[in-house]
Amino acid sequence: MKKWLYGIGLVTLIGYLALLLVIPRLSPRPSDLGVTNGQLKTCPGTPNCVSTQSASNDAYEHREPIAIPTGISAAQAIERLVSVIEKMPRTKIIERTDRYLYIEFRTFAMRYIDDVEFYIDSAQHVIHYRSASRLGRSDLGANGKRMDEIVAKYNKQ
Repeated sequence: MKKWLYGIGLVTLIGYLALLLVIPRLSPRPSDLGVTNGQLKTCPGTPNCVSTQSASNDAYEHREPIAIPTGISAAQAIERLVSVIEKMPRTKIIERTDRYLYIEFRTFAMRYIDDVEFYIDSAQHVIHYRSASRLGRSDLGANGKRMDEIVAKYNKQ
C-alpha cells in the first residue's frame, strides 16, 4: 500500500513540475499591449479581466480610474505605483515610462501569468489600468482583488 502511495505522489509531483514548464510556453507575452490613442487594450469579455476603460456595464470588469492627487506629476504617480507593486510577491516590471507601466504577476501555485498595465491620462489627471489573465476563462476574482489592493495601497501613500 505504501508503494502505491509513493507512486501516486511521485506521478503527481512529476505532473505538477511538467505543468510548471508547459504553462509559460502556452502563454507567451502578448504583443498587442500598450496605449493606442489614449486607450489600453479592451478586455476580451471573459471574467478574468478588469479595466478602467471598459465600455462594459459588467460590475466585475469595469473599474473606476485612480485619481492622481493634486500636485503629483505623471512621473511621480508612476513612481508611487512602482513603490506599491515592488512590495508585492511574484512581480516583474516589463516596461516603465513616465506615463506607462506594464507588469507581469505570477500566481502562487500554478504560476499563471497576469498582465497588468497602468496609463497616466494627464488631461483627466487619472490613472487608467487593465489587469487580465493570459490563460483560461475565469480567474476566480484574482485580477479584481489584486487591483483593489493596489488602488487601496496607492491611495494610502
